[in-house]
Amino acid sequence: MKYRIAAAVMTVALVVATNTRAAETRCGWIENPTPANWWLEDAENTWTIMTQGDENGEPEGMELIPDISENDYVRSNGNYGYACACMNVETDGKERITKILSFRQLALAKCRADKALKFPG
Repeated sequence: MKYRIAAAVMTVALVVATNTRAAETRCGWIENPTPANWWLEDAENTWTIMTQGDENGEPEGMELIPDISENDYVRSNGNYGYACACMNVETDGKERITKILSFRQLALAKCRADKALKFPG
């Protein structure tokens, strides 16, 4: 009986561990070119944060992204544009940010100096 309980506990622990995503730090261009469209372009990928009309909606933690236009920011479409930022996030491992854990806006010069980043646009 003790072995069955121990085996059940270990199985549950493995399932929980398998479903837990590790936090990743992603730095690059945070882009908001039009209403409800957000992504982060880092050296590895273009990460979708949210798109207008997407059935996934916005990821948990979206409220951690402040009004990026109040700091170092480029307007590229009226009030919309891009900035440089680092985010601690969880992803689906492919192309989507599924959870935002923290956000820090950086000077534009930081991203402009990073040769691994493609310029937004």
